[in-house]
Amino acid sequence: MIIIGELINASRKAIKAAIEAQDTEAIRKIAKDQAEAGADYIDVNAGIFVNKEPEYLKWLVRTVQTVTDKPCAIDSPDPKAIEAALSAHRGTAMINSISLEKERYENLMPIIAGTEMKVIALCMSDAGMPQTVDDRMKIVDELVNGLLKNNVKLENIFVDPLVQPVSVDNSFGVAFIDAIEKIVSTFNGIHTACGLSNISYGLPARKLMNQTFMTMAIAKGLDGAIINPLDGRMMANIITAEALAGKDYFCSSYLEAFRAGMLDL
Repeated sequence: MIIIGELINASRKAIKAAIEAQDTEAIRKIAKDQAEAGADYIDVNAGIFVNKEPEYLKWLVRTVQTVTDKPCAIDSPDPKAIEAALSAHRGTAMINSISLEKERYENLMPIIAGTEMKVIALCMSDAGMPQTVDDRMKIVDELVNGLLKNNVKLENIFVDPLVQPVSVDNSFGVAFIDAIEKIVSTFNGIHTACGLSNISYGLPARKLMNQTFMTMAIAKGLDGAIINPLDGRMMANIITAEALAGKDYFCSSYLEAFRAGMLDL
């Protein structure tokens, strides 16, 4: 499982305050904690600062990479902010995210085309949010093929089929995980990723639902997640689900996690 640490997001009050104060130590601590907990990418988002997003996103990348060699997932639809962040980034970044929305697609494709960057391909279009598996696959086919035609390698694409609240429609959970299965069977070698906490929106015991949904999605082929890696129970569920889904040869990661005390919760 490729873990994208979600905690450095300006929509969180503590992160907003740290960015405004240019509190490097606060950002460094969260970046380091996520890396040590198992994050493969550190997501950085300064989207609420409309006029200063390029400046702040660049600062976040620099600050994060003073304490970890993990690459960043640069989380913005603004090409100027992404380019500013990339100018400071070391290594191969991830772009979070391109979609089939016309303006976003046309603005971001020139930045991504022909590079080795990883990219999250979000199942959104100008028609709105997809609801069924077929809706998602129509977007995925066009979006993935558009990326391939622009010399983005299949293995660098992470499709996000878009999680929607099961409290709104009880079919949304099944539609999402069935879409995961369809995507990985249609595009051999592609990755999938999502921020899955929206599945439990409006419901009690959200952590339990999120953790259960994660295990279901892994069984269908999900191999990337935008999550809080400091959530020990979620990480334990991911490790266990991957072993049960046959993705952990000889259960080596499961045994390593057990020896490290990660499963004793």
